[in-house]
Amino acid sequence: MPSQSESETSAATSGIDTIATVATGYMAAKQLFTAAEAGLFAALAEGPATAAQIAARTGLPERTTRILADTMTSLDLLTRADGRYENAAATARHLAGAGDDVDLRPWLAFLDRISYSHWLRFGETARTDGPMPLDLGGDRMGAFMSGVMTYNALHAKVLAQTYDFTRHSKVLDFGGLSASFLIEALRSAPGLTGVFFSGGDLAEFARKALAEAGGQAEVVAGDVLDGPVPDGFDLVLLEHVAHRYSPEENRRILERARTAATPDATLLLLDYFLDDEPRQRALDALHAGEYLVIDGTVVYPREEVTGWLRDAGWEPVETLTLAGSPRVIVARAR
Repeated sequence: MPSQSESETSAATSGIDTIATVATGYMAAKQLFTAAEAGLFAALAEGPATAAQIAARTGLPERTTRILADTMTSLDLLTRADGRYENAAATARHLAGAGDDVDLRPWLAFLDRISYSHWLRFGETARTDGPMPLDLGGDRMGAFMSGVMTYNALHAKVLAQTYDFTRHSKVLDFGGLSASFLIEALRSAPGLTGVFFSGGDLAEFARKALAEAGGQAEVVAGDVLDGPVPDGFDLVLLEHVAHRYSPEENRRILERARTAATPDATLLLLDYFLDDEPRQRALDALHAGEYLVIDGTVVYPREEVTGWLRDAGWEPVETLTLAGSPRVIVARAR
């Protein structure tokens, strides 16, 4: 049995490991971005390979290839046996470009090209509580939209795998950023019909995406804060809406969502949230910083959001945690 001093040393060492892992996290992220952009994971879609073989397939120097491959192995994105590297299951699905799942490489490109440069100035953001200037000139807007919509597509797919949409007949996507949520809901519940309600370019993007997906849904251009809203829905989706609006605007949106709903309707409010529990979910807290530094939008405390829901006539009943994605507050109309 270890002595008290040995136990204390072990605990201290464990703490140091945690600090070192977090402090060097940017090294892992940049190597991931580089590996994806260079086609390392795509090269391994052909099958296990040595560093020399991967270098030949990608055109990277063998030394660089070994560094990247070993790092990806340490992060459980690759496996290594007898000097040969192979994609882990999730890597093969999402980073190799070889399957029918969501290809996350455009999201990684967004993080590398757009987000990372903002984080280099996060100290200034922390001191001023203000975002850094967002340059979307040239081809940067394309990288921004492609990355955001790709990550939304992942959220939508995970939600459809987690939530049973077959219990509903008519769904309203109210003010959403992406039609992916409606598309995946309709795919998972063949009897479901839907309406995507949003304004400006988002409505046009949704119309095109729904047409390409063959989704049986109507697109209605409108303002979530003012003007007429369609009604008669037994399911309302509010995905990535809360963080884009002020508390007063969110209360208004939830009230209008309630008027669009049937008496027994369900609302799914998908976003990142801050917690009061002893341990905060990391993905939510990290995105609170991301939204602040990118455009100044807000990740709200979950208790504040549930208060808005109750005030607007919705009763929160559970919170779903989606892998690699935001969480979802499920609420019932009352």
